[in-house]
Amino acid sequence: MTQLYLAFYGDNGGESLILLVAWLPVLVSCIFLPSIRIMKVITQENDVKMFYNLLFVSLGLAIFLLIMIILQKKFTFNRAEYALSGAVVIVLIFSPLILVIREELNIWKTKKGLVPSDILQLNASIQVENPPSSTTNWTSCFKSAFNPPKRGEDHTILQALFNIDMLILFVATTFGIGGTLTSIDNLGQIGKALGYPDSSISTFVSLVSIWNYLGRVASGFASEILLNKYNFPRPLMLTLVLLLSCIGHLLIAFGVRNSLYASSVLMGFCFGAQWPLILSIISELFGLKYYATLYNFGSIASPIGGYILNVRVAGHLYDKEALKQLAAKGIFTRKVGVDLNCAGVECYKQAFLIITGATFAGAIISLILVLRTRNFYASDIYKKFKEESQVVQASTIATSREND
Repeated sequence: MTQLYLAFYGDNGGESLILLVAWLPVLVSCIFLPSIRIMKVITQENDVKMFYNLLFVSLGLAIFLLIMIILQKKFTFNRAEYALSGAVVIVLIFSPLILVIREELNIWKTKKGLVPSDILQLNASIQVENPPSSTTNWTSCFKSAFNPPKRGEDHTILQALFNIDMLILFVATTFGIGGTLTSIDNLGQIGKALGYPDSSISTFVSLVSIWNYLGRVASGFASEILLNKYNFPRPLMLTLVLLLSCIGHLLIAFGVRNSLYASSVLMGFCFGAQWPLILSIISELFGLKYYATLYNFGSIASPIGGYILNVRVAGHLYDKEALKQLAAKGIFTRKVGVDLNCAGVECYKQAFLIITGATFAGAIISLILVLRTRNFYASDIYKKFKEESQVVQASTIATSREND
């Protein structure tokens, strides 16, 4: 968004930025709205290769943005140079479409081929083993709320919300995301309190953004690889991320010299790393039938944690220290409409010691979820999805052949 803003308007004030934020997301939604449709899950032979190709494009965009952020902080760009960087960003953003269109064409050509007999036999065998369920009597959702199915099966919304696993996950992530969100939201003010120049503060914000993305990619890849190869529980990966974020909180609390650069990287990485883990755990434990609703329920942890740790803890203690510093100067009344300014390590020390403790408590709580789900993650949690994919694939190829 920053590169496109500079390309379209140059660096000419906040009104243009607000205008861009108003029209660009709407335009993107309108353009791609026709592409939204229900799709059956079909596993292709080169799915992993395709995923890596898309990832490499995404990494290329992230690296380019990081380079441009550094260069634009060190040199003064003119309008043409901003336009050039914006054009490169647009090309990188739309380049995945080329990969997708090429892959869709390959799939379409494959469907025109002969139907493999082994796939048809697999389709028939699985249909026999898993016949369609007969119509059953509807049970009140409230009556079944405290009688959930096994982990991994589709839970109703109430079954998931009243589940102890969900409660444990929600509490752990409220502290975890709340802590990193507090760090990110107050990064500029923390930098000023610790005496960093404005140029460094803007660099911190950029580092958070880039490492937020890298955290999402790294935690998703690492947790998936470890789960598939070693049955490493995904909740345990969440515990490790929470412990890592404690280090970033402590660096802020003690104001170690020039440590805010490292803290920005850690906070951005840990904030991003938590989201794919949390949302994957929800889908794996409670099924996909009501995933959209449960996804949003998991997202509520962010504002709740932010309010508790950011507003009630960090904000309150910052104002308290700022008033104390004013009193030390002989000023005992606060001017209406004037923000309080605090300087020094003490502005955030107590707050981030509390946040560190809360995040560590979240890590301990997440260990309870690790123990509760260890047998579940030791099994093949993707078995039913593999079988469903094989049935759909066989049915799709057969239907395509009949139409030909």
